Amino acid sequence: MIDFYTAQTSNGQRAAIMLEECQLAYRVHAFDLFKGEQQNGEFLKVNPAGQIPVIVDPEGPGGQPFALAQSAAILLYLAEKTGRFLPLDPWRRAVAYQWLQMAMTDAGPASANVFLLSRITPEKSPANVTFFEERVLRFLRLADAQLANREYLADELSIADFALYPIYAARKSLVDLAGNLQQLTRWAASLAARPAINRAMQAV
Repeated sequence: MIDFYTAQTSNGQRAAIMLEECQLAYRVHAFDLFKGEQQNGEFLKVNPAGQIPVIVDPEGPGGQPFALAQSAAILLYLAEKTGRFLPLDPWRRAVAYQWLQMAMTDAGPASANVFLLSRITPEKSPANVTFFEERVLRFLRLADAQLANREYLADELSIADFALYPIYAARKSLVDLAGNLQQLTRWAASLAARPAINRAMQAV
């Protein structure tokens, strides 16, 4: 049984999707980030950074207990552990890596800044929020173009799709307002229809 430390964020949802899709048994430890519960002493022993998500796999490398943070690392670790959702074909695998990185280093931070600037920062700036909303859309339009002639980002369902989907879900109203990302919307609807993803998005 994997212990899963998480909260209702895109990062937490990303790891939950992988756990569900890989059909791994896990136990949820949910934190209220607004109350700072992730900074409690017990969790800091698991992850000194005090950030979610984290998994603790009792059967890690070499059969030893293993704690792992960072949602992209969790996707890659579980893909290698189970042999699932990481394409065998070298071209598709490289493409999956590319879109995984795009989700984590481009779309994800832009989406996070929309949240931080509109909800968390002491001084609110609508202009700055709009700037990052446009930045999110720019990256999502790239994904929309990638999906024009394929069902999934790397042609087969992979960690790339699991990485990007929670960002889409968080910014669905923005996508709907833009109104010109039909391929992305079609892709997201197909993922939302998957029972494992549905469970994962409600895991907390």
